Amino acid sequence: MESGNYYKQGAWWVSPYNFEETVRNELDLAERVQIHDATLRDGEQTPGVVFSVDDKVRIAEGLKEVGIERIEAGMPAVSKSDQQAVKEISRRKGNCRIYTFARAMKTDIDMASDCGADGVLIEVPIGYPKLRDQFHWTWENVLEKSVESIRYAKEKGLDVVYFPYDTTRARREDLENLLKGLMKDARPDSIGLVDTMGCALPQTIGYMVRWLKKMTNLPIEVHTHNDFGMALATELAGIAAGASVVHTCVNGLGERTGNAALEEMVLLFHVLLGLDNPYRIDRLVPLCRMVEEISGVPAASNKPVTGLRNYMRESGIGIDQVLENPLAMFATDPAFLGRKAKVVLGKKSGRTSIEYVLKKEGIQADQAQIADILEQVKALSERERRLISKDEFSGIVEKCLAGSR
Repeated sequence: MESGNYYKQGAWWVSPYNFEETVRNELDLAERVQIHDATLRDGEQTPGVVFSVDDKVRIAEGLKEVGIERIEAGMPAVSKSDQQAVKEISRRKGNCRIYTFARAMKTDIDMASDCGADGVLIEVPIGYPKLRDQFHWTWENVLEKSVESIRYAKEKGLDVVYFPYDTTRARREDLENLLKGLMKDARPDSIGLVDTMGCALPQTIGYMVRWLKKMTNLPIEVHTHNDFGMALATELAGIAAGASVVHTCVNGLGERTGNAALEEMVLLFHVLLGLDNPYRIDRLVPLCRMVEEISGVPAASNKPVTGLRNYMRESGIGIDQVLENPLAMFATDPAFLGRKAKVVLGKKSGRTSIEYVLKKEGIQADQAQIADILEQVKALSERERRLISKDEFSGIVEKCLAGSR
């Protein structure tokens, strides 16, 4: 029997090279890496998505069940319902820490404190396109607003994540001047490295995490977007470079192309990195399905973890393994996520596919009949350019068996 971090019977079988000493030595992991989930704020910024107070409380409870360490419960300044949601989530927080999103304004910070939050993300622009074209500010303007807000939040007893958004498009001199000024006049508890436009390479995020850590000697948090399809990869690069916290949203919700997906990050932590965060893997898919229902945004059929096609097999090769020995065909066992493998029929099906479905239905057929059924299945699939339904398959079987008598 195989053994090792890369293999767990009934759960996963991933690359053993993930755990080679040379590979592990390249990971400069923080002593503890945590997930900060922003579904209730950044996730709700998905165009057309609106969460009620009850929705937010339900999602927060689902995040707590999974064991997520930090929940960004919203931005109280947005509405009274957001204030109500943050208050209720903070009241029920348990072992989780609750954060809110705030502008560099005393009123926003007061709301965070009044709602019972543990911490606040203080957002300020630093990306050069933002400063030059949107706000018409200089780094000096940002520093002035930041110092006052950080000091005020600390006086309120709040944990402060400094969130200079569009960090990856900041001019070097602006970012250095801003952060060095903060280290002298108003040190936050951590610095957010924010790839607002999802436009940085993984190597860039790794470089910037090391740079910001060296410059500030503070924990670094990474928040990325998925505009180039790299949100998870860039956050992994941040973890590998020593980031202490990564930000996610359930199902990868978020503005435009969304954020790093929580469920994918949890599997990355648990299976590929071998981190010992006590997340409840069995609660992941129920949480994702609930957020799909509440948000009205269905997961793509090829979406990792929850996608309809993840454990679906049309090709006839290896059909027996799909159900009897799934780790020969998949990196994770569907049962590990509370799911089931599924054999479907279409153009790419083979004789073993037909034999499997017939056996499942308790139907006897000889080899000539199976060949005839397979031919009919392939023909219909090619003609209709899709998979074959259960009723269509039953009709084909009935016709082929009757015709051979």
